[in-house]
Amino acid sequence: MNRYSTVLLLGTLTMTSIAHADALDGLFDNSIVGSISQAINDAYKPNDNRDDEQDDSRWEEQDRQRSEDGRRQYEDRRRQLEDRRRQLDDQQRQLDEQRRQLEEDERRLDDNYR
Repeated sequence: MNRYSTVLLLGTLTMTSIAHADALDGLFDNSIVGSISQAINDAYKPNDNRDDEQDDSRWEEQDRQRSEDGRRQYEDRRRQLEDRRRQLDDQQRQLDEQRRQLEEDERRLDDNYR
């Protein structure tokens, strides 16, 4: 009878520990599965889309600002080049005028000498 009680006790303990192990495994699996499904849900369907929208609008504003700065720099440089071209044109006109004056002076000199 002792042997029967011992086998019965060991069997009961084994079955109880298996049940506890299964319960613990189930909790562990459920928490992992829950964590994974929560991560997937967060990745594809975040709770707070406003943060993303704000980040997007901030990026768009920065891009627009950079674009405006680039356009402004382009226009400033373009104006500088146009001013320089006008200066060179004025200098060229002055040089042309001086050349004409010099040629006229040469003609007079030649006319007076003959």
